[in-house]
Amino acid sequence: MFKSGFVNIIGRPNVGKSTLMNALVGERMSIITYKPQTTRHRIIGIVSGEDYQLVFSDTPGFVHDPSYKMHEKMNRYVFTTFEDADVMLMVVDRSDKYDEDHVLIQKLKNVSCPVLLIINKMDLMDEADLETMRTYYSELLPEAHLYSISALQETNTQALFDQIVAHLPEGPAYFPPDQLSDRPQRFFVAEIIRENIFLLYREEIPYSCEVAIESFKEEENIIRIEALIFVSRKSQQSIIIGKGGSAIKQLGIDSRQKMETFLEKKVFLQLHVKVREDWRNNDRLLEKLGYNQ
Repeated sequence: MFKSGFVNIIGRPNVGKSTLMNALVGERMSIITYKPQTTRHRIIGIVSGEDYQLVFSDTPGFVHDPSYKMHEKMNRYVFTTFEDADVMLMVVDRSDKYDEDHVLIQKLKNVSCPVLLIINKMDLMDEADLETMRTYYSELLPEAHLYSISALQETNTQALFDQIVAHLPEGPAYFPPDQLSDRPQRFFVAEIIRENIFLLYREEIPYSCEVAIESFKEEENIIRIEALIFVSRKSQQSIIIGKGGSAIKQLGIDSRQKMETFLEKKVFLQLHVKVREDWRNNDRLLEKLGYNQ
């Protein structure tokens, strides 16, 4: 019997959803930094075995009070996961506090598929705190299956993976067995640049940036990539570029090295910075950047 299904991961920003998906898929599918709200799109990772296929979906962290149209579109990705899920994974950590009126809790109570409530970062908690969380969530979502893990340390992630497979319904393979994602290479290249912006710049700068791949030309021995970084203000453009171009040069070096590892080929990378005021509320630009996919 072949089993397959869509396994959708939800939760608040920075609880470890992307780290968990990368641990389960075995590939670096989503960007991971220490800053919240790094995932902005719904990213699919595919795992195929002899008698199963899991289609994981990592979603942006749910934003309770959206400040921009971009946040509204990110929340829309979260809500769509309730429509096509065969298994729902709700990730929480010790900083979370949901009540029964929270929109995600209400939606989880009304889904027909299995719900796995995952307490992440167990390595940062003592047993008493962990047991308190288990008790709280078992009462809040009595139908959910509870698991305690550390996605970063990959503690209990294999056991969780086995349980996810066990909850899959019988079904066909949706993708070829060697396919890892439904996203093109251009998407992951943009994510690599955006990840390095989070790592290299401070405060509001990463949240004010978005990356568009203007050109992706694969030649025999090299891939030539031209990327455009959108910022909201002229002052942010100056910070991205840095004194004498030093900051954007470092961004290019770090991004190119990661791209060459990801693409397994030499990369020539050009970066440009463009000011687009209030781009996070620009429907046309958001669509161009993939927020309606």
